[in-house]
Amino acid sequence: MVKRETIRSMLKAGRHRLDPGRVCEVTELVVKTPRRMRAVIECLFDENAGMANRAADVLERITRAKPQPAAGWKDELIGLMAEAKENKFRWNLALTVGRLPLNAQQAQTAAGILRNWLNDRSSIVKTAAMHGLADLTRHDPSLLIEVLDTLRVLSRSGTPAMRARGRILLTQLEPCERRGSRPTERPTG
Repeated sequence: MVKRETIRSMLKAGRHRLDPGRVCEVTELVVKTPRRMRAVIECLFDENAGMANRAADVLERITRAKPQPAAGWKDELIGLMAEAKENKFRWNLALTVGRLPLNAQQAQTAAGILRNWLNDRSSIVKTAAMHGLADLTRHDPSLLIEVLDTLRVLSRSGTPAMRARGRILLTQLEPCERRGSRPTERPTG
């Protein structure tokens, strides 16, 4: 009998904490076998920063097209956001959380965390936080005006990446403001 390789052992593979290792392979495996998402979620909590970063990368990639396999862990993921220290981990969670089916309270909690991340030293974390905030407006339309104001400021004053992402997000969200409707399209990552 052939022993099945574990998600943990696959995500452990990497020379250093930012090495992607076998992220693409794990992503394909979990897309084909969604019940293995639990193992990815467990790896997010690992003390080994490399494994947790790779698990967050897998989660972000999977939720681009299919957020449903991660939906059962939305509270845990929001809780992880509040504790996250690693930049790669943070930007992947920022991009992931707004894709999940959140209620208004969960969206508000996640938005509070992402607002704090807008002050991070990392331009990538700040840019991902902008994107995450824009995505959250789909779950709680009361965030729309504040998020638009934030994006307008950051698209003029932020880093080049923030300015570019801000312009894209504004193009997608401003029509919702004019119509007074809820954003339905997910901003592209």
